[in-house]
Amino acid sequence: MTEVLNIDNLSKHYGSILAVDRLSLQVAPGSIYGILGPNGSGKTTTLGMVLDVVRPSSGTYTWFGQHTGKEIKRRIGALLETPNFYPYLTARKNLQIVADIKGANSKSILQMLNMVGLEQRKHTTFKGFSLGMKQRLAVAAAMLNNPEVLVLDEPTNGLDPEGIAEVRELILKIAAEGKTIILASHLLDEVEKVCTHVAVLQRGQLRADGRVDNILSARDQFVISADDIPGLVTVLQAIPFVESFQPERDTVHVTLQEGYDGRELNRAMFEAGITLSQLTLHRKSLEAQFLEIVKNRTP
Repeated sequence: MTEVLNIDNLSKHYGSILAVDRLSLQVAPGSIYGILGPNGSGKTTTLGMVLDVVRPSSGTYTWFGQHTGKEIKRRIGALLETPNFYPYLTARKNLQIVADIKGANSKSILQMLNMVGLEQRKHTTFKGFSLGMKQRLAVAAAMLNNPEVLVLDEPTNGLDPEGIAEVRELILKIAAEGKTIILASHLLDEVEKVCTHVAVLQRGQLRADGRVDNILSARDQFVISADDIPGLVTVLQAIPFVESFQPERDTVHVTLQEGYDGRELNRAMFEAGITLSQLTLHRKSLEAQFLEIVKNRTP
């Protein structure tokens, strides 16, 4: 199956600043693909390049296996900046202007307003909308020509918790219709709750990519200890379901493979002749997981 987006060694220099450094990634059809990283990590620059807004310094990219052109662009909807509508025009009239510019069918306006939950507010002026409603209207505008892919840059930026929840539900609703969604965000929680796949960027470089449940799995850890720490470490190396471990002074932090728990760890240690004096479950935060990814992959 052809990837929706294929990025191959894409780089962007702004003078002496390297904003994106030889980035390669692939976005599969039907996925919700998150590009995660702090401000300045290259997320927006990457989206700008693949949408022909920013010229790459080197590297290539293709959409649907082809280089971009007018027909390809019609298959992509994008929201890269703060919604820019006429404040004294109604939601419906604002979308009519966008439809005229895009050459989209005017019949889709009410359909899109209904999709984003604004059909009952179609006669309300834009200036009377909350930030969350404005963002949902912008998504409706991006979807007017029924694109196969929706690209969003920080879609919940500046929204209150209610607005964030509304946009999150909308993204999932659009994805459920078979659309591919690519979104950039610096919010771990947003990516973890919405996305199926993620690429972690730091200073323009790719640190990790794959399924969210693999890359950002806030896997529980066990803190264990025994009288014989060197012997404990030796046994851990031989236990097949131990995914990783890290000795720290008189304790060892252990991560188990999916499906295993502390009872099985305790049993395996006892059968190997090690009696644990401590076995404590330690909940690992998503933030800790992200920092570990960045730290472990920093060149």
